[in-house]
Amino acid sequence: MTMRKAVYPGTFDPFTRGHLDVVVQAATLFDELVVSVLHNPNKRPWFDVATRMDLIRDAVSSIDNVRVDSFEGLLVDYYRRESFACVVRGVRNELDFQAELAMAHVNRSLAEDLRIVFIPTSSVYGFVSSSLVKDVALHGGDVSQFVTPRVAKALLEHVSL
Repeated sequence: MTMRKAVYPGTFDPFTRGHLDVVVQAATLFDELVVSVLHNPNKRPWFDVATRMDLIRDAVSSIDNVRVDSFEGLLVDYYRRESFACVVRGVRNELDFQAELAMAHVNRSLAEDLRIVFIPTSSVYGFVSSSLVKDVALHGGDVSQFVTPRVAKALLEHVSL
């Protein structure tokens, strides 16, 4: 029997309850789910890769078949190198789906064997984005309903600098 291993890649700056919702759903579909933090030098994240990985590990610690990794470069290269069966992408709304579908087409043009599963977040997280969470934190708002306690603490520390 082959093990079905999937990857859920993203910047995750920060990791939200919406991301966690996708992880919980995807973890039931695969033997192993790897939440992988993308190191993208073109973005200006609030948290470095190691910190984002640590915050995600804390959030997913109760899910046995989930582990956290990181990568840089093309997703298709990482996908092949790690022998993933599937890429998981979370979608919040129609705009997300359009953007994710365009990215899926690009990735499929680079690797025909790449398989992608879109998982909609639960409706309660349909509006939660990392950008929104950072904006609320930056202006002193309470982000606890959008992120885990560890992420909320990290955001508070970041904006206090």
